[in-house]
Amino acid sequence: MNDTQPIHFEHHSTNFNRLKGRLEHQVGKAIADFNMIEEGDTVMVCLSGGKDSYTLLDILRTLQKRAPIDFKIVAMNLDQKQPGFPADVLPNYLKSIGVDFHIETQDTYSIVKQKIPEGKTTCSLCSRLRRGIIYKVAGELGANKIALGHHRDDMVETLFLNMFFGGKLKAMPPKLVTDKGDHIVIRPLAYCAEKDIARYARGMEFPIIPCNLCGSQENLQRQNIKQMLHEWESRYPGRTQTIFTAMQNVRPSHLLDAGLFDFQGLQLINAPGERDDLFD
Repeated sequence: MNDTQPIHFEHHSTNFNRLKGRLEHQVGKAIADFNMIEEGDTVMVCLSGGKDSYTLLDILRTLQKRAPIDFKIVAMNLDQKQPGFPADVLPNYLKSIGVDFHIETQDTYSIVKQKIPEGKTTCSLCSRLRRGIIYKVAGELGANKIALGHHRDDMVETLFLNMFFGGKLKAMPPKLVTDKGDHIVIRPLAYCAEKDIARYARGMEFPIIPCNLCGSQENLQRQNIKQMLHEWESRYPGRTQTIFTAMQNVRPSHLLDAGLFDFQGLQLINAPGERDDLFD
């Protein structure tokens, strides 16, 4: 079968259809919980050629057909001129499924290679360059929402990266306003597990394009965090979801940030029968 041809769902097993239904439910719930997509929105889906963004585009298009609101979807890929990048794969796939798309060609690869010494992490500079281009293209396409393919596991990994290496209790938000205030970035896969996305992408036979610019750098701290979480999950199934649930259940009064909770102004309150958990 040609890699660019869409697969009909009736050809899949019952287990695959359950997986598809679960992902659709989780994406729909994230969109509703955080009010990600509204009437009249134009959503630019950033398509890298990886499993996450393919799944994001596919699920969003499915939900678009059922949604009680009207919104547009346009796919956007940034061709960073990586050596050997198969520039025809994404346009052929997007044409085959009949979605509006835009391919933006910018040689960020040369800039990153010129600025970053060999062996050093390229992610920071690459991300900044990509972000600026994505915002510019969104404006040109008239898109007010920018959808990224980050999922639950990305958010948990970012939490630990910031704790271990940045000294911050901070992860990826499901929704944010850009610095200039002219676009909203959304992450509709926020509730989706990476293993489910990987299974879905394999079942759909998306024409995956590997990232040889940054994703293949084995010594990245994110890879170390990913391995740590994988080992935890193997020993204690469900731990990643428990951590993710904790990120949605924050108690500022039980942390140490005086900017979030007025510890200095804390006073005794005479309220018999009411007490907090003293040994949390």
